Amino acid sequence: MSSLFQTYSRWDIDIKKAKGTMAEDENGKTYLDFIQGIAVSNLGHCHEAVTEAVKQQLDSVWHVSNLFQNALQEEAADQLAAHSNGDLVFFCNSGAEANEGAIKLARKATGKTKIVTFLRSFHGRTYAGMAATGQDKIKTGFGPMLEGFHYLPYNDPSAFETLKDEEGIAAVMLETIQGEGGVNPANTDFLEAVQTFCSDKQALLIIDEIQTGIGRTGKGFAYEHFGLSPDIITVAKGLGNGFPVGAVIGKKTLADAFTPGSHGTTFGGNMLAMAAVNATLQIVFQPEFLQEAAEKGEYLLALLQAELNGPFVKQIRGKGLMVGIECDGPVSHIISELQTLGLLVLPAGPNVIRLLPPLTVSKDELSSAVGKLKQAIAQHTAVNR
Repeated sequence: MSSLFQTYSRWDIDIKKAKGTMAEDENGKTYLDFIQGIAVSNLGHCHEAVTEAVKQQLDSVWHVSNLFQNALQEEAADQLAAHSNGDLVFFCNSGAEANEGAIKLARKATGKTKIVTFLRSFHGRTYAGMAATGQDKIKTGFGPMLEGFHYLPYNDPSAFETLKDEEGIAAVMLETIQGEGGVNPANTDFLEAVQTFCSDKQALLIIDEIQTGIGRTGKGFAYEHFGLSPDIITVAKGLGNGFPVGAVIGKKTLADAFTPGSHGTTFGGNMLAMAAVNATLQIVFQPEFLQEAAEKGEYLLALLQAELNGPFVKQIRGKGLMVGIECDGPVSHIISELQTLGLLVLPAGPNVIRLLPPLTVSKDELSSAVGKLKQAIAQHTAVNR
């Protein structure tokens, strides 16, 4: 009997070793890993530069306190500010913690309390994160949620009409591509309506880049595809290439809201995390690297469209190397079959297969993965005719 709380429905796979795109289980079976910790190891498992940076820091100092100066934090913050439209950074430990900080920052900066979010969104499992999430199943059994959240349909520009007379709106919070909600990219009309609504209500725009950021979509941040100007950006997952770390990025106009004593963290921004972040960002934010990731994403989407053209596949969507394959029925059995074939993928809801390969994946590996997908889907449809 396990001593762990059973908060996860775990697969019967125990990964013991991983490098780049490949992972190996306790039995020596190898897999193409198109999960990468759920869009975490964007440079692939055990990337040499990140590994070396953390090793060097291990022999120096791990952790002191945020009461001290931290040159590694300054370097990481400079990189994030230089490659986003933000100016100031707060480091924490996870995506949920980053979103929690963003909500606190928006409320304190505006003096207002209401936050607009969207159905099928996912913003974490803390109380503010759950309250912001537009999925009831995340909240079941936990009692009253944090008040002040309004949930609108995603990709529906007209939905803002329902809030045209609402006062006290501090911010609109959204993912430009919903990850857990099915890999749903926002459309242009919808995002224009978001920006207009924020302007009309003098509300802040919070973009949750936890899953989409740090090169995942072929740009440093996914909001760049859409010409948005967020006031607050949250990042985590790919930020440390596997080391637990998150960040809130904000415009300098918000500086007075986060002053000494207003927000804090014991472990956030510790030296080991910052060593991993700096090594990761120095690679990911190179223009050539991002361009190559974008090209691989286009290659993957084109290949999927060409090969998975049967009636069971309803839609293939995404940007860069964040792809969802919506199917005409549950995909859990297909995901299990893919594990047998040596490919690790995720669901994004019951009917969507989600692909999140590392940005360092090769075109040969992408082709191999598509071949396995084609085989597994063909087997599934043959059995279920």
